[in-house]
Amino acid sequence: MKKIAVLGPGSWGTALSQVLAENGHDVRLWGNDPAQINEIQHYHTNRHYLPDLKIPESIVATTDLQVALADVDAILFVIPTKAIRIVARQVAAVISGKPVIIHASKGLEQDTHKRISVILEEELPQEKRGPIVVLSGPSHAEEVAVHDLTTITAASKDEAAAKFVQQLFMNDYFRIYTNDDVIGVELGAALKNIIALGAGAVAGLSFGDNAKAAIMTRGLAEISRLGVALGANPLTFIGLSGVGDLIVTGTSRHSRNWRAGYQLGQGVPLKEVEDKMGMIIEGVATTKAAYELSRQLKVEMPITETIYHVLYDGADVKEATRALMLRDGRAELE
Repeated sequence: MKKIAVLGPGSWGTALSQVLAENGHDVRLWGNDPAQINEIQHYHTNRHYLPDLKIPESIVATTDLQVALADVDAILFVIPTKAIRIVARQVAAVISGKPVIIHASKGLEQDTHKRISVILEEELPQEKRGPIVVLSGPSHAEEVAVHDLTTITAASKDEAAAKFVQQLFMNDYFRIYTNDDVIGVELGAALKNIIALGAGAVAGLSFGDNAKAAIMTRGLAEISRLGVALGANPLTFIGLSGVGDLIVTGTSRHSRNWRAGYQLGQGVPLKEVEDKMGMIIEGVATTKAAYELSRQLKVEMPITETIYHVLYDGADVKEATRALMLRDGRAELE
C-alpha cells in the first residue's frame, strides 16, 4: 500500500482517486472548495462532476494541503493548467520527503507555452521531490468510474518512476503502458483538445463522418508537426496519447471540448458556451498557446489557426470552415 495525495477533485481527479483506492492505496483527495470537499468526505459523492458515482469511503478528502501531503509516496496533480504553477508553489512550501510527482492535466501554460512537467520542474525543487511522470491517454472519467476498460500511458525520463506509476494504477479494467517520450505524450494530450473543438464544430454544422475523419486525421498531422519541432518522437502520436486520445476526445459527448465545439458550430457565442459548461474547457486556452507557438516556430497548423480565429477574432464558423477547405492544394505528406 502506498500513500497518494491527489490534488484536484474534478471528474478526472475523482475517477483516478477511485482507481487508486480500489487498488488498496491510502488516498487523500485535496481541493480548495470547502462545500465540495465536505460532500466528498461525509457523503462520498461528487454530484457536480460525477453524479452517479459512490466514492470509496476509504478516500480522505481535505482542504488542508499539509494534511494531504503528509508522508506521501506520490503526489498526483489533476488540476486545470492555469492553476498548476500556483498550486505547485504551495506544494513546495510544505512538501516533505521526495515523493514521485505525477500529473494528469492536459494543456500548455499561457504566454510561456510551457508543458506542465516543465512548470513542475521549475516550481518543485529537485531536492524535495522524486521524478516526474505524465499520466495520459484515451480516457473519460465517466467511463473509468464505472470500470469500463481503459488503457493509458505513464511517461517519464526515469524508467523506474514510470513503472512505479504503472504498478500504482494497473488493475483488471485500468491498464498502463510506459513511455519515455514526455514531450510527445504531453503535447498529444494538450493539442488534441484543439482538434476536438474542431470536430465538435463540424458536427454542430451538421457535417457527417467524412468531415469528422478529415479534421481528426489532418489534425493529427498538425499535432505531429508541432511535436516533432519541439523534440517529440513521431511514433508517440500514433500511440495512446496521440491518436488514441484524439479519437476519444474528438468523437464523444463525454468530451467537454467536443461539446463546446458542437455549440460553437451551432452559433452559440463562446462566452455562453463557457458559462453553460461550468467546467474548464482546456482546448480554448490551448488553442491560443499552440497558435502562438506554431507562429514562433514557423510550423504550419491551419486547423489550429482557423479555430484560433473563431475563438479569439470572432470569425464565423461556417465561413472559416469554407476558407479552410479552399486552401491551395498540396501533397498529403508535406
